Amino acid sequence: MLDVLYKNNQLIAFNKPNNVPVQPDKTGDVAFLQLAEAYCKHPLHVVHRIDRPVSGIILMARSKAAMTAMTDQMRQRSIDRTYLAIVGQAPAEPEGVLVHFLRKNQQKNVVMAYPEETPNSERAELHYRLLESSERYHLLEIKLVTGRHHQIRAQLAAIGCPVKGDVKYGARRGNPDRSIHLHAWKMAFDHPVSGERIQLQASIPTADGLWKTFAESLFKQGLD
Repeated sequence: MLDVLYKNNQLIAFNKPNNVPVQPDKTGDVAFLQLAEAYCKHPLHVVHRIDRPVSGIILMARSKAAMTAMTDQMRQRSIDRTYLAIVGQAPAEPEGVLVHFLRKNQQKNVVMAYPEETPNSERAELHYRLLESSERYHLLEIKLVTGRHHQIRAQLAAIGCPVKGDVKYGARRGNPDRSIHLHAWKMAFDHPVSGERIQLQASIPTADGLWKTFAESLFKQGLD
């Protein structure tokens, strides 16, 4: 059963569970794109990706024209994307802007974050805000300005706040199910035909106890 968040003739959006690749990869595991195409009974075009261990919103176009329109919005940065991240170390400041220059190691599929521009690097920017803290963990709201490969994971690691379970980027231990505590929570974009501003929100994966605790806190604050 797929969790469909939004659909019309141009677009369809889903809430992807963690540990499912968006597109086919070298593991040979069934990709979410394949599941979505089986559901729609026609080919789809992935507007943006989230990493395999990440849950949350995936937006797909149902035609090449819709894909072109959404790609233009991505390029113009008019698509708003908000994530939730659980980290073991709170940032030094409760709110701030992170700017790094990211360079990808293709062989290891890992991204390094540098404070200054380096050869073959790309500028990355995000805004973060501390929403809630428990005894051991902290919930951050992340708003992307740019959309780089592994951007949130690499930038949070660069300030000493790796995402819980993300051993690739410095977390002390992995999660038993190999997920990481990063969730693509909200998205806003202009409908490619009507121009209407569309707001999407993907429910938090509350089968996980830690996510459930923070989700309950957000509900009490009216932030869910």
